[in-house]
Amino acid sequence: MSAFALSVLLSLVSAVAYAAGAILQERVAADTPARPYAPLHHGVWWAAVGLNGVGALLHVVALAYGPLSLVQPLGALTIVFALPMAALFVGRKAGHTAWRGALMATVGLAGLLALTEGSDSHSLDGGQRLMLALVTFGAVAVVFVAAQVVNRPAVRSVLLAAAAGVAFGIASVFTKTVAEDWRSTAAGVQVPSLAAIAVLAAAGLLLSQASYRGAGLAAPLAVVTVINPVVAAAVGITLFGEGFRYGVTGTVLALGSGVVAAGGLILLTTDRIGASRGSASRSSSEDRPPRAVGPPPDGATSPAVRTETRQDRAGSERDASDLDGSELDGSELDAVGAQERQGVDVASVAGPRTHLEVEMRSRHVASGS
Repeated sequence: MSAFALSVLLSLVSAVAYAAGAILQERVAADTPARPYAPLHHGVWWAAVGLNGVGALLHVVALAYGPLSLVQPLGALTIVFALPMAALFVGRKAGHTAWRGALMATVGLAGLLALTEGSDSHSLDGGQRLMLALVTFGAVAVVFVAAQVVNRPAVRSVLLAAAAGVAFGIASVFTKTVAEDWRSTAAGVQVPSLAAIAVLAAAGLLLSQASYRGAGLAAPLAVVTVINPVVAAAVGITLFGEGFRYGVTGTVLALGSGVVAAGGLILLTTDRIGASRGSASRSSSEDRPPRAVGPPPDGATSPAVRTETRQDRAGSERDASDLDGSELDGSELDAVGAQERQGVDVASVAGPRTHLEVEMRSRHVASGS
């Protein structure tokens, strides 16, 4: 197998591992709403962590065998793999709008990464690393605080997923820096960068886990998948001297790809907001008490309703004759003497009324006249 084919295979398996990990994270978020960040007691969550680790490892190995312009766009297939896998294994089917948004985000991201041109090997000095770390932690903190004050679960989920994507993207930048300097510098010099990678990776994992709470799978996964490489590419263009292929034409195409990806994310977010509103509306309709019937308008009359609890009208007329004792002998009177009948009359009420008049009438058949 050639190095090119091996890099493609590893990239595809990496995307599948990321997708499976995201599906498990979403299921854990649904099962443990009280622990949105680190459900350490849940074994499935540890399985999701392992799958994400496998995906990251395979992605790094794929980069060793293939070009960045090939491996990074294939990583965007995580969204495309996740939706049918979720429908197949956990019964979570995505609607047409979610599919359109996911495909738009994937195509836009793939186009953007394919147009990004790498530069020669370049690393960051100590001052640049410190600045990048401070800016990253500050940006993640600001987005995290903004997510806490948002009332809509879908918007909060997107903000948390964006913060996770930023953390993962900058962790990739530090990983590239450490890889570039590993042979030329002492291992002790890399300790701050390795610590930054560990903190950013852990923060991204916890934030991505929280982003799945109450927001489904498609929207948070799409945001993380798009923001991660976009942030890394932005740092590469700014600090590593990278750019876009084909000059001005490539730059315009890259901007168009970015717009398509952003449109896909917006479509996924609005679809989730609409789904949340529909669920809330159905829930409120089920919990709403029965609507009281208002009084009739002025001058109107209510229809007469007659309800007998023991006998029909013919039986009532027979009861009336029973009261006189003209058709019953003594034994029959004794048989019905212990019976008690009640009726409710809701008769028509003439003239305006502000309430419904109900006349309760009790009849008791005595055993003697």
